[in-house]
Amino acid sequence: MNKVHFITLGCSKNDIDTTTMKSNLNSESYEITPNPNDANVIVVNTCGFIEAAKEESINTILEAAKLKENGNLKKLVLAGCLAQRYSKELMEEIPEVDGIIGTGSFKDINSVINSAFDGDRKVLLEDFNEYTQDINYKSDVQVTEYVRIAEGCNNNCSYCIIPKLRGRNKSRPIEDIVKEVEYLTGNGTREIILIAQNSTDYGIDLYKEYKLQDLIKELSKIHLLKWIRILYLYPDNFTDGLINEFKTNSKLLKYVDIPMQHISDNVLKRMNRRTSKNQIEKLINQLRSNIPEIAIRTTFIVGFPGETEEDFEELSSFLEEYKLDRVGAFAYSREEDTVAYSMDNQIDEDLKNERLSAVMDIQQEISSEIMSKKIGSVLEVLIEEKISGEMYSGRSYLDAPEIDGNIYVASENNLELGSFYKVKILNSLEFDLEGEVI
Repeated sequence: MNKVHFITLGCSKNDIDTTTMKSNLNSESYEITPNPNDANVIVVNTCGFIEAAKEESINTILEAAKLKENGNLKKLVLAGCLAQRYSKELMEEIPEVDGIIGTGSFKDINSVINSAFDGDRKVLLEDFNEYTQDINYKSDVQVTEYVRIAEGCNNNCSYCIIPKLRGRNKSRPIEDIVKEVEYLTGNGTREIILIAQNSTDYGIDLYKEYKLQDLIKELSKIHLLKWIRILYLYPDNFTDGLINEFKTNSKLLKYVDIPMQHISDNVLKRMNRRTSKNQIEKLINQLRSNIPEIAIRTTFIVGFPGETEEDFEELSSFLEEYKLDRVGAFAYSREEDTVAYSMDNQIDEDLKNERLSAVMDIQQEISSEIMSKKIGSVLEVLIEEKISGEMYSGRSYLDAPEIDGNIYVASENNLELGSFYKVKILNSLEFDLEGEVI
């Protein structure tokens, strides 16, 4: 039996795609191994969103290819966004690659691997606009699980290649998502993270209206489900009903990840964003007035073509005024096949990085201030890791996995991993908190 090792790069949506491949792998022919050195087949699930992600994907592919010379590796298969975008170039320039699976073909993993062993370097790029996702009955269920509610995006932002790689928004039926979450919670999941390119667009294609609020209500009926977290809630189509759901639903965490990308109307227009500074500020004020404890996370792009010094100062002032809980920022990455690639007034790389550093310096001070105000409060914490004898690491509603902070918890008694505890916060760091179980 050949052993298969999966390497997943990029965002959490790629993790779900890898899970789809693992679930569809023929267990009579292939065995999954966590060790790449033991693998006869390696599948690299690539990311192609920005230049840094593409470089990481290429370097990972080349490192894996070396195992054909000095390891057990027989076949190397590529999947995901970079593979979809540059399939021809990858097959021509990296002869060690034995097959490619595009972004709409993850269920066909066996076909590509089988063909590779038959000597056929198959490239399978199905039409991602016909993409559907079956209910994922995965075997290795975790306490926290991501659940995809839609694929693709309708926004066509001028800097983004995703609609060309993933197609337009395609929502999954509510009943399918409910069945998947019922299966997960029946096998130990307590926190689900709903994810899509743009979660606020959920349902518009299937039901001709925005249905995220209705989906949340149905999921909340699942008795064993404790936490619902949602990622990538674009500011447009963030309905009043959805705000009320965050306010009143005890299972829906008071945490929103709203990709704003910029705050200057000049830059937002060039980005082809379907929102404005006024709309963003109104949404933030609505959320905070209705839900005082709400944690707001966002991302910004600095150095976008045509971003003036005034535009950047407007962004900096916005950060200092609104003091968002979590902020990620990126220097604009010039991507071919996007509208922004050919725009005039491209920003110098040094200036991009200078602006990026300035934004993160501002946010670091804001985060320190916000974290210090948590001292003395009590938070419910999901314990995820034992660090040492009496020290554990976990997350509260404030923190999404891997992208936000942690809470370091002291306890004289053994804590059960995957369980929830009340923790009194005793100290704060720039992005993390420290406390003890009460």
